[in-house]
Amino acid sequence: MQNLTTSATWSSSNTSVATISNTSPTNGLATTAGTGSTQIKAMQGGVSGSTQLTVNSSGATLETVVVSPQNPVISDAAATETFTATGYYSDGSSANVTSQATWTSSNTAVATVSSSGVATSEALGSGQTAGFTMIQATIGSVQGSSILSVTLHTGNGFAGVFTQHNDNGRTGQNVNEATLTPANVNSTNFGKLFSQAVDGQVYAQPLYVPNVTIGGTTHNVIYVATENDSVYAFDADNNTGGNANPLWHANLIDTAHGAASGATPVNYTDVANCGDLAPSIGVTGTPVIDPSSGTMYVEARSTENGNDVHRLHAIDITTGNEKSPGPVVISGTSENGAVSFLPAVQQNRPGLLWMNGVIYVAYASLCDYAPAPLVYNGWIFAYNAGTFAQDAVFVTTPGGGNDGGIWMSGAGVAGDTNGNLFVASGNGTFDTVNVPATQVGDTIFKMNVVGTSLNLEDYFTPYDQNSDAENDEDVGSGGVMLLPDQTGSHPHELVEGGKDGTIYVIDRDQMTAGNEHYCSSCTSTAGDTQIVQELLPPTVGDMYSTSAYWNGMVYIWGSSDVLRSYSVNSSGQLVAGVVSSNSMAWPGATPAVSASGTTNGIVWAVDTSAVYTPGPSVLYAFQATNVATELYDSTQASGDRDTLGDAVKFVVPTIANGKVYVGTATEIDVFGPLN
Repeated sequence: MQNLTTSATWSSSNTSVATISNTSPTNGLATTAGTGSTQIKAMQGGVSGSTQLTVNSSGATLETVVVSPQNPVISDAAATETFTATGYYSDGSSANVTSQATWTSSNTAVATVSSSGVATSEALGSGQTAGFTMIQATIGSVQGSSILSVTLHTGNGFAGVFTQHNDNGRTGQNVNEATLTPANVNSTNFGKLFSQAVDGQVYAQPLYVPNVTIGGTTHNVIYVATENDSVYAFDADNNTGGNANPLWHANLIDTAHGAASGATPVNYTDVANCGDLAPSIGVTGTPVIDPSSGTMYVEARSTENGNDVHRLHAIDITTGNEKSPGPVVISGTSENGAVSFLPAVQQNRPGLLWMNGVIYVAYASLCDYAPAPLVYNGWIFAYNAGTFAQDAVFVTTPGGGNDGGIWMSGAGVAGDTNGNLFVASGNGTFDTVNVPATQVGDTIFKMNVVGTSLNLEDYFTPYDQNSDAENDEDVGSGGVMLLPDQTGSHPHELVEGGKDGTIYVIDRDQMTAGNEHYCSSCTSTAGDTQIVQELLPPTVGDMYSTSAYWNGMVYIWGSSDVLRSYSVNSSGQLVAGVVSSNSMAWPGATPAVSASGTTNGIVWAVDTSAVYTPGPSVLYAFQATNVATELYDSTQASGDRDTLGDAVKFVVPTIANGKVYVGTATEIDVFGPLN
C-alpha cells in the first residue's frame, strides 16, 4: 500500500459544487463552490478511484428524500434497476444523497437492493406472474420510496393497473398486452364476456392486481369503487362458480371503516340539485393501489349527522378491511391561514396519486356550488402513506381569491419519476402582479413536497386567462399527460387540453421560455408563444378528457369531435396525423392504448354521450397505427350481446391480460376473446 495523494491527478466532476487541488502541497484538497454533489476522482497511471462529495449550506437540514425512478417494472431472475436518492434541504438546495442513504427492500423474496441503490430481482415462485416490493432510502428520520414491480421473464411483462390511466404520467398505455391484437379484436372474435352488478355508478376507473390470495385462493382481481361508497373485489377472469359473487365487498361508510353510525352517501339534492353526480355522491376519484403492501387508498364522501365528511381510507386489497393508519378525515387550512377546507363545497374528482410514499388528493367543487358567503378553492393534500400524517397542503386561490378547482374530468394528479407533480386548475382568480403568482386559477403547474410545504416550482397561465374565467372555459377541464422521455430538443413534456379546445404542449423542465409564466402581450393570432406549442381552436373539440400516448404518438378525442392522432417531432411539437371517421358527442373520451411493445397497438375509448338520456355506453377499438380503421365497437354484434350498462361520463377503460373492463351506472362489464 502506498500514499499517492501528491502524485495522483485529481478532478471534480462538478466544479460549481467543489474544486480540488493538483498543486503541492495542497494536492487532494477540495474547496467548496456551491451546494450539490460532485464526484471526486484520483487517477494514477490509468487506475482511478472516486468518491462522492455532497456540499450543503451551513445549518441546512435535510427535509425530503426522493427516490428515482418512481415505480419501475423489471423482469424476474436477476434483472437490475439502479435507484438514486435526491435530498432536499431547508435552504432550498438539493443534492444527490444516494451513497449516504440506507437502502432497504420490503420484500427480499421479490428483489434485494445494494448499499448503492441497485435492486436485483429474484426468481418468482411457481404460478406468479408478478411480485412487488418497496425500495426505500433512509437518512436519519427522512425516507423516500419507490414501488418496484417484478414480472415473470417468460411472461408478457404486465404488472397490473394500480392507478388512473395506467401510470403516474397518465399516459394510458399498456405495452404488455399479448392477447388482444388488431387481428382478433372484431365483432366475430371479441365481445362482452360477463358483467358484475354493483350498487352505484362507477366513475372511478377499475384497477387490476394479479395473483392476489383471497380466502385461500389466488385470483387476478379487478377492483371497482362506486358512488354508493362501496369497493368491490371481483375475479377478473370469470363470474362462474365461486366467482359469481364478489370476492369481497366493503362499505366505506360503516362504523368498521371509521364512519359514524347512520352515515350515507351524499344526496345530490343537497348540492344545489347538481345533476353532474346523481343520485349519490360517494367515491368519485379513482383510488390508487400500493401492490407492495396490498393497500388501496380511497377518498370517500359521506353525510354524517347532517354534515359532509371526506375521508382518506387505507383498504386491505385481500379483505376490504380498513388498515392502519386509516382512515383520516380530510381537513386543513392554507399555508397563509386564510382559507379553510369546507367539506360541503369541495369535491374530489381527480384520481389519487401515490408517489415517493406520499398520497396526493385533489379537490374542486361540484357544479361550482358554494352558497354565499362561502367559496370553494382548488386544494391538494399530501398525506404520508405509512402514517397518514398530513405532510403538506396547497390551495390554488388562498386569501382574497376563489375557485381555481382541480378536477380535470377525473384525470389523476400526474407525477414524474423525480417526484414532481403536475395538475391543471379551472376557472378562478389569477394573480397577474406577483411572480410567482399567489393565485393560480386556469393554470398548469408543477409542484413538489419539501418538508411541510407543497412548493410551486413552475407554472404556465394562458394569455387569455381572464377571458377563460369570464366565459367558463376552464383550462383545467382536461387532464395533464406526461410524455415518456423524448429524443428531441424537449425530452420532458406534458400535454393538456382546456374547455375551449386549446391543446398546450409544455416543456416540464422549464415550462415557459424566459420564465414568462404569463404572457400579457400575447395575442389570439399567435397564442402563447413562450411554450413549446399551442394548438388553437378549432383544431380539436372542447377537452373534457386526457390524451394518451404510445410509440411516439399522441391520441386526443375532444367533445363533438373525431379521434385524432399526432406524432411527436424532434422539436417536441405535435404533428397532425390520421383521424377517425367516428365523431363523438359531449364529453368526448379519454383513450387508452394496448400493445405488445411497439406492435399490435389498439386505441380503446368509451362513448358516454348517453349519460343524461340515459342509455348504454359504447366501447370502441381502433388500429393505433391508423385510427381511421375501426376494429370494433359494441353496437356491431346482433341483439344485445355486447350492450353495456348505462353510461357515466369520463369513463376510462382498463385493459389487462386480454380483457377490457368498463364501469357503468350499474355494473362492471368485461370484454375479451369469445373463444
